[in-house]
Amino acid sequence: MKNIIVCLLFIALINNQAFAQQNAQNPIIYADVPDLSMVRVGDTYYMSSTTMHMSPGLPIMKSKDLVNWKMVGYAYDTLANVDALNLVNGQNAYGKGSWASSLRYHEGTFYVSTFAQTTGKTTIFRTKDIEKGDWKRIDFKPSLHDHSLFFDNGKAYMVYGSGKIKLVELKADLSGINPDVPEQVLIEDAGLPSGNTGGLPAEGSQLFKVKGKYYLFNITWPRGGMRTVVIHRSDHLTGPYEGRVALQDKGVAQGGLIDTPDGNWFAYLFRDNGAVGRIPYLVPLKWEKDWPVLGIDGKVPEMLDLPVSKGMIPAIAAADEFTRSKNDRDLPLVWQWNHNPDPKYWSVRQRKGFLRLTTGRIDTSFLSARNTLTQRTIGPFSSGCTTLDLANMKNGDFAGMAILQKNYGQIGVKLENGKKSIIFINASGGKAKSSTAIPLLQNKIYLRVDCDFAERKDLATFFYSLDGKDWKNIGDPVKMSYTIPHFMGYRFALFNYATKETGGFADFDYFHLSEKPAIQK
Repeated sequence: MKNIIVCLLFIALINNQAFAQQNAQNPIIYADVPDLSMVRVGDTYYMSSTTMHMSPGLPIMKSKDLVNWKMVGYAYDTLANVDALNLVNGQNAYGKGSWASSLRYHEGTFYVSTFAQTTGKTTIFRTKDIEKGDWKRIDFKPSLHDHSLFFDNGKAYMVYGSGKIKLVELKADLSGINPDVPEQVLIEDAGLPSGNTGGLPAEGSQLFKVKGKYYLFNITWPRGGMRTVVIHRSDHLTGPYEGRVALQDKGVAQGGLIDTPDGNWFAYLFRDNGAVGRIPYLVPLKWEKDWPVLGIDGKVPEMLDLPVSKGMIPAIAAADEFTRSKNDRDLPLVWQWNHNPDPKYWSVRQRKGFLRLTTGRIDTSFLSARNTLTQRTIGPFSSGCTTLDLANMKNGDFAGMAILQKNYGQIGVKLENGKKSIIFINASGGKAKSSTAIPLLQNKIYLRVDCDFAERKDLATFFYSLDGKDWKNIGDPVKMSYTIPHFMGYRFALFNYATKETGGFADFDYFHLSEKPAIQK
């Protein structure tokens, strides 16, 4: 009997391992892809997300299976040409820019809308071909917070608000709110189903129509509780609505509904996950008495009955040799600039196989420097590596690699009075602290940053090498922390800025990316 039990346990273990190898796992993307909005057209899914002050912005991703996503474009290159987004005159847009978008497909046209504190406007983009882009743009005031674009019975609407959820009808050409139709309060306090205990009011509205009924998804965060999904349902767009708590597990919340071609349903949501950012989850749902019931016994499952993930490299984040042919994009879609770049001072064409960052002004700190090139870190572990040619720096220039957030870390080389030094800066305590400068007697340097997000360690360790083989650790690990002032997961960043005179440049030979720690020699 004992042998039979052992055999059964062994078979169960093998079956579990096989399931783990063949099926998807939550989170479906272990990287900062917040405020997701999703549509299915035929057998293809499209998703928009938030990147706020980054340029280009409002990323669009594509998938055939809800698990393996790849970048296909951005809705805009520049949100607006204003001081805060240009990082000029002491202004910045950290934690601002464009926020939660709403992606829709209606009568052969794709629409994606967003809103921005920075501009005070609501913006709608539309295109016939979401993968080629060519987005047409409409801006209007006011900025409708966390809105959901919704088409119904030949008219267009937006549902928006925080706590008190409102409905406005748009003009036929979508150029603004229809002044002839009064705004209506749909739900006086959408957070009531989760308990009227304060905390985060209901927001993140996403509205859907399924079999003639209207379903409004919101997120709340009751004081002393966790992020919670609340759903309201009505037989009519204008209400009345009845609400209930739909999910309260692991803080996985904010999102909406998506179905598969074979009739399965999921809720797409995200979770605050420390320094790596806000990461997407899929939660299976079933319908009971015309209500979507989320999760497995009310819980977010680790495993999903969906195809296994092929990994996030190179679809979400990627290495780059900076080698371009004539018809290549200057920058692959994984890259975004920290705020609007100045195109006069960067190039991947001036020197073959290199990214050149040239200083065009004097800056006082990493966070105020323009033309910093970034891409997402990924979890549970990611390592970025680059090599710099420093022969053309000018006095006061500082060039290298960093992890970008309010509590950032930097490693690079500074030229002062004709002498180069390797410097590490740790700003994790809220104030930037420099390490003891290490003299550098050559024009080439290898830099590496290892980011460990496993079990929310959120530690970044910095290294340098003179030959690309013998790596030396520098400084203490940076304790990464997700801060509201920046409201974004950490990003790898390549930088070069001047502190004394302009016109110098640094050449980056490549950016390499790995999901595994390097073997130390």
